[in-house]
Amino acid sequence: MPRSTTPVAETQAIPFLDLVTPHRALREELLQVAAKAIDTAGFIGGPMVAAFEAEFAQFCGVKHCLGVGSGTDALRFALAAVGVRNGTSVITVPNSFVATTAAITQAGGHIEFVDVDPATCLMDPNCLESHLRKRFAARTSAPRPVAVVPVHLYGQCADMDAINEIARRYELKVVEDAAQAHGALDKGRKAGSLGDVAAFSFYPGKNLGACGEGGAVTTNSQEIADHVALLRDHGRRGKYEHVIEGYNGRLDAIQAGMLSVKLRHLDRANALRRERAAQYDEALADVPWLKTIALRPGSVEVRHLYVIRTTLRDQLRDALADQGIATGIHYPIPLHLQECYKRLGLSEGRFPHAEACCRQALSLPMYPELSREAVYRVVAAIRDFGVLHSECRSCDIVQKAS
Repeated sequence: MPRSTTPVAETQAIPFLDLVTPHRALREELLQVAAKAIDTAGFIGGPMVAAFEAEFAQFCGVKHCLGVGSGTDALRFALAAVGVRNGTSVITVPNSFVATTAAITQAGGHIEFVDVDPATCLMDPNCLESHLRKRFAARTSAPRPVAVVPVHLYGQCADMDAINEIARRYELKVVEDAAQAHGALDKGRKAGSLGDVAAFSFYPGKNLGACGEGGAVTTNSQEIADHVALLRDHGRRGKYEHVIEGYNGRLDAIQAGMLSVKLRHLDRANALRRERAAQYDEALADVPWLKTIALRPGSVEVRHLYVIRTTLRDQLRDALADQGIATGIHYPIPLHLQECYKRLGLSEGRFPHAEACCRQALSLPMYPELSREAVYRVVAAIRDFGVLHSECRSCDIVQKAS
């Protein structure tokens, strides 16, 4: 995908995400996909879906990929396929999008949370180990944990070696939430190949985004793949032959075809994201009142989001908006404090590191077409804020994450 090299005027707005430029560049190829579907009436299933599934499986380094209707479908079906149902529970983290937990409850499971590493904001294996030790020692009648869902947040993989080792000892399945990690690597292996099964979202703003809704499940297990294939298509094995009661969760052929087009550009787009992130890293390294998200050794992140942390998050966001610089917050309210999960009875302070991340995290503009000039302008605005606000000198975030 082409990158903008035009200098950004001081008064020109900088969007948080640009979804227009990359689609304009691929306009003819994307329109050809739509034309092919119209000319063949190939709207559901068929060659374009099969081709994308094969391509994405190869990209992730797995045997099976099953296209589904959304990232939420992918998580729900993956969880159901590994045995999540009524009377079971699933462990995940509180600083994620609600789809992570909605998929658990929609599969019939009970939600359990563990805290995150304060430097990476990813699931902390030590917290997972401690939680499981207490849960299994208690011998309560509570739903038994059967799976763990590490979230590859911001485009970086969780510590999968440690999580997988703990999961094996406690006989848990590992379901990767890879919705923000298309192409991310952990010690040379791709996201989507690191657990028993993985779920991807192709929401338009993702690193690999459809021109509408879409998702995929990846796995090396034939049994899991077969189960997901039933779940996504009304439990159907043959026409009007239904083995189980499934869902209507298929990936549209037009979206699959467009994803095939965009997959060819993904590695280059991810490399451009890393370039811009490295520029941010260097330019912000000496700003004492904020810190960036730490990168795990052995990981190659895809920088779905570029996140800084500061206790002055809301004031900084307003100041940047005043200068035409759009930002995001991922995510402002931890899941255990959401109104829809009041029934869990989890109070503020239960998961301090995840809660701090939600209070402090600010996502800066990040997309492949972001120019170097735009990054410099964002950084200049951040520095100006620090000069003008005396609170920055007493801000409690003074140590960089290592």
